[in-house]
Amino acid sequence: MTRQQFLQQTAMAGAAVLLSSLEGFAISTESKKIRVAVIGCGSVSGSYLPHLTASKFVEVVSLCDIIEERAISRAKEFNVAHHYKHIDQMLAGVPFDMMITLTDMQEHGRLNKQALEAGKHVWSEKPMANSYKEGRELLDFAQSKNLRIWGAPAVVNSPQFAFMSKAIREGKLGRVASAHAHYGHTGPLWSSFFYEKLGGSLPDLGVYNIATLTGLLGPARSVMAMTTIVTPERTIDDKGKIKVVAEDNTQLIMEHDGGVLSNVQCGFNFFDPHGHQGKSEDSQTIQIWGTHGNMALAGYDWAPHGVDMVTHDHEQPQRFVPDPAGYVWQQGASVISESLVNGTEPLIAAEHALHVLEIIEASRKSGKNGKKVYLKSTFKFPVV
Repeated sequence: MTRQQFLQQTAMAGAAVLLSSLEGFAISTESKKIRVAVIGCGSVSGSYLPHLTASKFVEVVSLCDIIEERAISRAKEFNVAHHYKHIDQMLAGVPFDMMITLTDMQEHGRLNKQALEAGKHVWSEKPMANSYKEGRELLDFAQSKNLRIWGAPAVVNSPQFAFMSKAIREGKLGRVASAHAHYGHTGPLWSSFFYEKLGGSLPDLGVYNIATLTGLLGPARSVMAMTTIVTPERTIDDKGKIKVVAEDNTQLIMEHDGGVLSNVQCGFNFFDPHGHQGKSEDSQTIQIWGTHGNMALAGYDWAPHGVDMVTHDHEQPQRFVPDPAGYVWQQGASVISESLVNGTEPLIAAEHALHVLEIIEASRKSGKNGKKVYLKSTFKFPVV
């Protein structure tokens, strides 16, 4: 049995166990709506809550934020009946099925564990934990309690991702050899956690590209990386000048099966005329090369505008799937809620999020010691 066959067999076995738990939850869900509680009412909630409150599979029952005014404001804005200042109050308050974690990334592991201990499913913004070990323990604990935990990003849901995956599997590019992805801007200024320990451009930005490339090319076998700090001080809105501790500039190389290499560059020092939102970005941010052709994603993988492809048989560039067909980066929790109601397995997988988390951790390790780091995690592949 080859390594790839072993990894796929292991991942599929785990998926079968998880699917059975989803089916069981669907049978017991009488209302056909998932009651969700959102913790973290900052900027990201402004994108999540419109999508959640519009979903026929979701009932937002409570909001929570350590800055109580933010929870109160969001509750009024989206007509949510209950709001809390602390997770303990929320867990003891109005009943719910799934917690959606939108807080500072350094708090995700702790909060997600507390929700699982209270018997709640979890959808977490990236990353789902602050280390691979912590994330693995969360997933194992969830499985032991017949619960589910998932982690952003939701890039595998886009029709552009599906097109690229199918093109690779059908051999449209010949033998795939290499890929490149990049994502960056000049850095957020509304909170300091991006620049503090366990923050950085890797878990905030690089996470998207890593999820996309591993989703298209398969689990990475090893990683080499360089990480630096280009801007040692930042001026944050509510704190003034701070020292930057986490990496704000990264380049990493992943080795996939079959000799395929992929590269990701990300950082908080990239000028982009489209700014942090970047939704109107139409340039190519992900490229994949093979012996018979190449293709590139127009726009970011979290806001794609199409796939440009040239092949030996058609050397003039063609653009495919220009329509995102309802895909948006903030749809993960809504899609998961639909899966919970219907008892169907989503494309988004916790094992994939864990693999991405291990790559982020390995990149930091490689950046410090200058050595290749071998990986042990995997996920069910192909995704689509």
